[in-house]
Amino acid sequence: MSADSRPGAARTFRAASGPVTFVLCSLLALFLLGDAVVRAGWGQMLLLAPWVLLGLWVVYEIAFVSTVRVDDDGAVVKNMLRRTSFGWNRVRDIDLRWQLVFSLDDGTDVTCYGGPARARPSRRPSDHDAEANAPTGLRDLTEIRDRWQATSGARDAPIRREWDGRALLALGVIAVWACVSVVITATG
Repeated sequence: MSADSRPGAARTFRAASGPVTFVLCSLLALFLLGDAVVRAGWGQMLLLAPWVLLGLWVVYEIAFVSTVRVDDDGAVVKNMLRRTSFGWNRVRDIDLRWQLVFSLDDGTDVTCYGGPARARPSRRPSDHDAEANAPTGLRDLTEIRDRWQATSGARDAPIRREWDGRALLALGVIAVWACVSVVITATG
């Protein structure tokens, strides 16, 4: 899945199942919290909510957040709680194992959990146009490799590794809410 397919524009790759999984789990969480309001009232729902939201947060981090964004200057890889950005001059190789893997010049490999992935081979190979039948992951890999190889003398951006502060803040709020819920339930 991508945001924009123009040649010079930034393109974001995300697992197609991520948004679907997150929407379905969000609907389930909404149903559970609504059911708690109907059956037990708002107070009990507020005591149950952090546990439902914690589960939804885990699904969000695992299924939805992981993305790969490429542009003419480099790439940004978001893997759950970590964000790694680098310029194309820092890349030694790009490979598609089970997921997309960037080998960087500092000796590390960045595996992209939300980017293009290797698909199972098709059951019926056909003799029609081979490029039209190429798996999406291989087409995406080719596009990313073409961008990488086309950037001669591009700006040399450093490798930056950061934590996802907003996700950690949300986890902290949910954890505090869960602790308050446990204290209220234990005392009352």
